[in-house]
Amino acid sequence: MIYRITFSCDEVSRFRRVFEADSDALFLDLHKAILESVEYPDDQMTSFFICNDRWEKEQEITLIEMGDTDQYENMVMDQTHLSDLLTEQGQRLIYIFDPMFERCFFGSLKEIRSGHMTGVECVETIGKAPQQLQTEDNLDAILGKDGKGDLGDLDMDEDFYGSNGYNEEDLDAEGFQDLSFDDGTMF
Repeated sequence: MIYRITFSCDEVSRFRRVFEADSDALFLDLHKAILESVEYPDDQMTSFFICNDRWEKEQEITLIEMGDTDQYENMVMDQTHLSDLLTEQGQRLIYIFDPMFERCFFGSLKEIRSGHMTGVECVETIGKAPQQLQTEDNLDAILGKDGKGDLGDLDMDEDFYGSNGYNEEDLDAEGFQDLSFDDGTMF
């Protein structure tokens, strides 16, 4: 069988990648084809997730062996065929390309048709992919050069925390008299 899988990204309005893949291809083949199509280096701990109709993550397919979770066994890209998990048209998947910030491409199995091909091939490219990794420059654009973002001119030391220093008399001592840290029972 031949799968037609489309990926888009909510960070870029006109971004789409369409892949055709043999159902016997590995998730690793799809991973490599995605990276090649967006010109990202292969140096991140990327992963796929099979999702339900509400884009909630279910089964994860990792780049390297990880531990099993309570709900799902660990599946690895170089051991998992597309046909092992992608079984019906319309099925959804997520490809995490920036694991630190969980930025991803949203995928859908658009078509399943008869036939055979070798591996995975990108057959349609629209738009430029977002930058692969968030950097301090990206965060500066969000927060502003002063690092306060929408906090504007708020003086973090005085206005946010209050102008008064710490005063021991402000604490209510009731309830604390029985605490002793000397006998080691707290930890």
